[in-house]
Amino acid sequence: MVCPNCDIQYPDNSKFCTECGSQLEEYVEPEPEPEPEPEPEVIPSFQTTAPATYDNIIIVSSNYVPGYNVVATRGFVYGLTVRSRGLGGQIGAGIRSAFGGEIKEYVKMMDHTRQEALQRMVDHAKDMGGNAIISARFDSDEISNVMQEILAYGTAVIIEKKE
Repeated sequence: MVCPNCDIQYPDNSKFCTECGSQLEEYVEPEPEPEPEPEPEVIPSFQTTAPATYDNIIIVSSNYVPGYNVVATRGFVYGLTVRSRGLGGQIGAGIRSAFGGEIKEYVKMMDHTRQEALQRMVDHAKDMGGNAIISARFDSDEISNVMQEILAYGTAVIIEKKE
């Protein structure tokens, strides 16, 4: 039992507080305050994730690969592809563009085109003896309003894990 005014605890058979005369209430153990969750430590993603790999070649957009040393530079590498939608796809995309929104025909084509350019760049790096590509970029251009050119490029290097 506990006094609601004095917060003095008494044996269970007590009825009144001897200090203030108040009627005692059953003591209920207060629930502990939950400990605040610690703020998550913000760690740059390059320290927490492994570099991206494509066909066993590490590819990064930065000038270095975190956790690795560049031991040799093999040179400029690229992969190029040009795509065109067929007449049916162009008509479908044209109708869809009149109403606004995403043009799924072109999204699918551009994704496939990027993957093809990326694979060609990786093949080029492998042919030059590289095991990584740094400073990787994509560039895109339109040709004659019906074709899309995608260029993937970067620098092929040989890297070794830091000790």
